[in-house]
Amino acid sequence: TAARLAAEQEVENLSGLSPNPEKDIFVVRENRTTCLMAEFAAKFIVPYDVWASNYVDLITEQADIPLSRGAEMKGKCGTNESELELSWLDQAYTLKLSFLKVRARREPARGRGGSAGPSPALSRQEGHNTSRGPEASWRLSRIQFTYDTSERTHFKDAVSPGKHTASSHRLSALVTPAGRSYECQAQQTISLVSSDHQKSVQLLLSEVRLQPFDIPADFVFSEEHKCPVDQREQLEETLPLILGLILGLVIVVTLGIYHIHHKLTASQVQIPRDRSQYKHMG
Repeated sequence: TAARLAAEQEVENLSGLSPNPEKDIFVVRENRTTCLMAEFAAKFIVPYDVWASNYVDLITEQADIPLSRGAEMKGKCGTNESELELSWLDQAYTLKLSFLKVRARREPARGRGGSAGPSPALSRQEGHNTSRGPEASWRLSRIQFTYDTSERTHFKDAVSPGKHTASSHRLSALVTPAGRSYECQAQQTISLVSSDHQKSVQLLLSEVRLQPFDIPADFVFSEEHKCPVDQREQLEETLPLILGLILGLVIVVTLGIYHIHHKLTASQVQIPRDRSQYKHMG
């Protein structure tokens, strides 16, 4: 247990190396080896109640809470489960990200009677398989955000100030093939449900590069798996070039066919004219 706690303390906040002041960089190391790397910009949009001017009605205000660059961090790595915990402004805010590596379910084999039954071996291993084959993947499985509405930097005159927790519900985000890192430059929004009257807290993530498992070397990400939005934007950038190349090729082929057709037509017209001249001479 002591060795495990020591391993959890091998963490580094390298946000100062990022040229973007809103982007943070976190590294977790275990046994002097990098086991989790995370780069992202994060901001929370938190609704909270304040008194109206008549001090009778309640109105809802909104706090925009960015992840602080000087955040304290904890982390732990496992074969199939990893975790990153960040806190800032004297523990007024805490963000905990949990990651899970799983193996995709296979279609169970059918018996002689045509009935399907799961293999006991597969049942025991479900959710705890260490395979890095194409069927394995990892995902962000849980988000927990604790915030204190008595903190005055972002909350102004909140009614009944105190600590609240916003959590995800059955989350399966950032799904990535095992052995690869996740990358998404585009902004993503993840909704959390708060203990403060079930209010909806929004987590905005952007410029994300994450890998909680199977890091090949210290401070080195594996090949990236791009999110669908980035893939679409990349396609939109390259599509005009591809269409231009195709159009140019079509023009060249068309001109070539026209040139060949023109030569053949000229030859066909010339041959009868020569034969008539021979007949006239005869």
